[in-house]
Amino acid sequence: MATDPRRLAFLLAVHRGGGVLAAADLLGVTPSAVSQQIQRLEAEEGVLVLDRGPRGVTLTPAGRVLADVAERIETELVEARKELAALGDEVAGRVAVGAFQSAIRAVVAPVAARLAETSPGIDLDVQEREPAEALRLLRAGELDVVLLERDFEAAEAPAPRGTHEVVLLEEPWRLVVPASMPTPARLDDVRDAVWLGPQPDTAAARALRRLSQGLGGTLRTQHLYYDFDVALSLVAVGLGVAMLPALAVEGGASDEVPDGVTVVGLPGLGSRRLVARHRATRHEPRPVVSAVLDEMVDAAAEISFA
Repeated sequence: MATDPRRLAFLLAVHRGGGVLAAADLLGVTPSAVSQQIQRLEAEEGVLVLDRGPRGVTLTPAGRVLADVAERIETELVEARKELAALGDEVAGRVAVGAFQSAIRAVVAPVAARLAETSPGIDLDVQEREPAEALRLLRAGELDVVLLERDFEAAEAPAPRGTHEVVLLEEPWRLVVPASMPTPARLDDVRDAVWLGPQPDTAAARALRRLSQGLGGTLRTQHLYYDFDVALSLVAVGLGVAMLPALAVEGGASDEVPDGVTVVGLPGLGSRRLVARHRATRHEPRPVVSAVLDEMVDAAAEISFA
């Protein structure tokens, strides 16, 4: 087979990101570099791997075959790294992780429980931190890994030089409305509703701005929240509607959704991306940090949404 396996990583990034621009962000390269690698892959295989249309790109049947191959290769490489680590000395040491509530509950806590059983030499220090403070501590060397949120469709600055981001999870945004309100069937049904205002500079705020632009105007907002449980409490008493990530209202979190709230999945809401940022230098990440990151990727892969 003439294909350079490295090109498959570009195809896989397009598949996961949903387009060339998103793939470039994931890989930390320019969109033209992604396009060039895809074109070379198509030339090597003699097939088209992407359908290019006015609304973006989708994988052709041949592209899906190659994307599946790329995922299997990635999985094998992850397993190989684990086996290589097992051949040497036991990975041990302290790893400080800064994250926010829903990320801790869905990813970090399960990883901590798993490591306590499988890798007692790893001392995981979990800290609930707001993103700005967590990033400051990462730069200062006091945190090793920081979990951050992104609105998938909103433009985000790339990771700063000397750091790297690992995508853990893509989760859909959900609409939460008072149970006394008719369940909306489309976004137009809530165009004129009162929306709860997320704290500025959060993924929820960026997602709401995107949604407002898509609906052709400015959504009417009132109140201000940061924690998702606060938003749920306000919705429950009829003070407005809100857009929250699935992790906040599904799975184990669904037990905490108060009475009086209806959770709705609607087309056009988009998704939130959960990423793990760490320092990337000649000496970092340390093997123990890489081991924790691998466990986070595995834990996130086990999460599914209805």
